[in-house]
Amino acid sequence: MQAHIRYNVLVNISMVIPVLAGLIAWYLTDLLADTLPFSPVKNPHCRNADCRAPIPWRDYLLLHRCPKCGQPRRARTWILLAVMVAASVYIWLFPPKGIGYAGGLVVFTYLTCVAVIDLEHRLILRPLSIAGVVLGAGTGFLMQGWQSLLLGAAAGFMILFIFYLFGKWFVRFRTRRLGADSGGEEALGSGDITLAILLGLMVGWPLIWFDILLGVLLAGVVSLVIILWLVVSRRYGQKAFMVFIPLGPGFILAAMLILYFPHYLAAVVPR
Repeated sequence: MQAHIRYNVLVNISMVIPVLAGLIAWYLTDLLADTLPFSPVKNPHCRNADCRAPIPWRDYLLLHRCPKCGQPRRARTWILLAVMVAASVYIWLFPPKGIGYAGGLVVFTYLTCVAVIDLEHRLILRPLSIAGVVLGAGTGFLMQGWQSLLLGAAAGFMILFIFYLFGKWFVRFRTRRLGADSGGEEALGSGDITLAILLGLMVGWPLIWFDILLGVLLAGVVSLVIILWLVVSRRYGQKAFMVFIPLGPGFILAAMLILYFPHYLAAVVPR
């Protein structure tokens, strides 16, 4: 009985580690999402467009409102808090093969940061892409082997490059058909191709094709929800066709499913 109690106490104490690590990962992700998209990189600023006052680090860390206008922290901060802590605990209990808990949390934090910035700014930043290629190569080597990671990177590049060419054609077709300028916005960009390469490094071949397919399907579901919302709110029309849904977050979510839930995909995608 005493041994059983001692074991339970040790388990409960050990769970403090992933919770604290999840809090650190959350803070880092939220901070990078608030600063990296701006060049040069600045300290956190109020998200109120009429204020944009710098937020002191103490107030930022303690999740205080903007000291100038009283604007509260965005919902993304609280969503990320729940996601990162829950993910850290899950990865602690079920560490990915080859990279363990620490590597799994680093990869998850990186991918979450890229997805959040792409969702909010439709940007896949070059510094993050370069870091991602290095991280993806190391992850892929440990989890898949060098042959799989090289094939995955090549396949990711070729598939997304074809999608990129199709997207360029679609933008021109839409512009001619609707007689409206896209404002320089594209369905796919070079950042998406780089993202496909680094995800190909991580998940390897043949899973990269499943990653891209599932990512497109996930983006399609999001697009369908937006279209339904436009119809219900009676805001549909030509402007609905001028909105692009970034595919990057869909690709990233699909890669997370492959990396962290491989047992669920084993019956669907033979390796």
